[in-house]
Formats: sequence, structure tokens, C-alpha cells
Amino acid sequence: MSDPSYFQPGAERGARVNELFDRIAPRYDLINDIQSAGLHRVWKKWLWMLAQPKPGEKILDLCTGTGDIAFLFADHGHDVTGLDFSAEMLRVANQRKTSTQRIEFLRGDAMNTPFPDQSFDVITIGYGLRNLADYGKALLEMKRLLRPGGRLLILDFGKPDNFFLRAAYYVYLHLAVPIFGQIFCGNRAAYAYILESLKHYPAQRGVDDLLDAVGLENRRVVNFFGGTMSINYAEKNTDPPT
Repeated sequence: MSDPSYFQPGAERGARVNELFDRIAPRYDLINDIQSAGLHRVWKKWLWMLAQPKPGEKILDLCTGTGDIAFLFADHGHDVTGLDFSAEMLRVANQRKTSTQRIEFLRGDAMNTPFPDQSFDVITIGYGLRNLADYGKALLEMKRLLRPGGRLLILDFGKPDNFFLRAAYYVYLHLAVPIFGQIFCGNRAAYAYILESLKHYPAQRGVDDLLDAVGLENRRVVNFFGGTMSINYAEKNTDPPT
């Protein structure tokens, strides 16, 4: 494809995002560590703690990538399914998996999963909702998959309320992060995509509104570093008595 931008709205988006993640998969974890100074691991640990997984609960990690979040749950004894559309990201995830971890990695579409209704107690999606073509459709699918009382947690780049912090943050994403992509992947556009996609993403406040619109409850937002990163949390209400 001749267009150097990986952000494409509409029907082309899925193919372009898949191309991007297949290309950066071998260096994905390294660049995450560099561009966040390792803090992405702290934010993922926060997500795990907020989920409060109980023994015997089933976990689904959508847009699992190389499996960081899935491994957090598996390392604490949970059965985890990780789903992603990128074959190369899943290849890396499977290479990381040990024989003692109860994880199944599957290739699939987060907006149209193969699972029955009410299959999971906890659904997580880290740095993935922003990459999907239809946020509302994806959240409806997640609600369908949650059991009553189940929890949904979304970790992603945020949009700070403070004008000056947001401006500085955007400068960092515009100037520094693509340099990491050029150095470690030989592809500046792959990491310029982060800012491109964030500008079109509703971020924590908009995602909270979308969670409300699809009928999820007990919502809250956890912000890090003034909202440059955030976790959206919501629950599926228990079924009303019949």
C-alpha cells in the first residue's frame, strides 16, 4: 500500500491496523518499555488489580497482542483466553507462554468473537479499543460476552483535561515516539499512528459515555499522569428477577 499513514477510517482500517501490528510484533514489547520508561507494566498491573479476579473466574483479554495482560491473570492461576487479529503478535505471545500457564491464544475479531453469550467473568482490552473500526459495536460485543456481575476494563492512551499537559503530551507523541519506531522498527509511520489514532479516539470521557450508552453500570475512570493514560471500568448488571 502506498499510503504511509496506518490510520485509515472505514473499511480499510482493519487491514491497515493488522499490517501495522504484524510488522512491529518482533520489537513491540521493547518499544513499549522504551516509550513508557517501563510504566506500561505498572498500568497493566493496575488493570489486573482493579479487575479483582476471583478463583474459578474465566478471563478474556481482547486485542491481546503479545499477551502481557493475559499472562498477569494466568500467573495468578486463572484460565485465560487471549484473542487478537494479528498472527505475528500471537506468534510472539505463544513463544512467551509456559507449560504451566492456562492460556489459549486465538486469532479473531474483537467486534465479532466466536464465543457464546455470557462466557466470561472479566474482559480486558489494553491499547486495543482505539484500534477498532466501531467502538460501540465492540462494546456491545463485550457486554454480550460478560456474565451478570462481570467486569470490563479498558486501558488506553487518554486525553488530559489540562491544556498545557495535553499539548506537551501530543508533542511527545508527535516527535519522540515515531523516532523510536524508526530506530527499532525502521518504520516511523508505525508509531506516528499512535497520535493519529488518539486524535480520533473518544478517550476516557467519551468511552465512559459509550459504556453508559450500551448499558454497563458502576462505571469509573482511573487516570494516570494527569490523564495521559487511563483505565475505564464498568460492570454488567446482574439479571433482574423474573
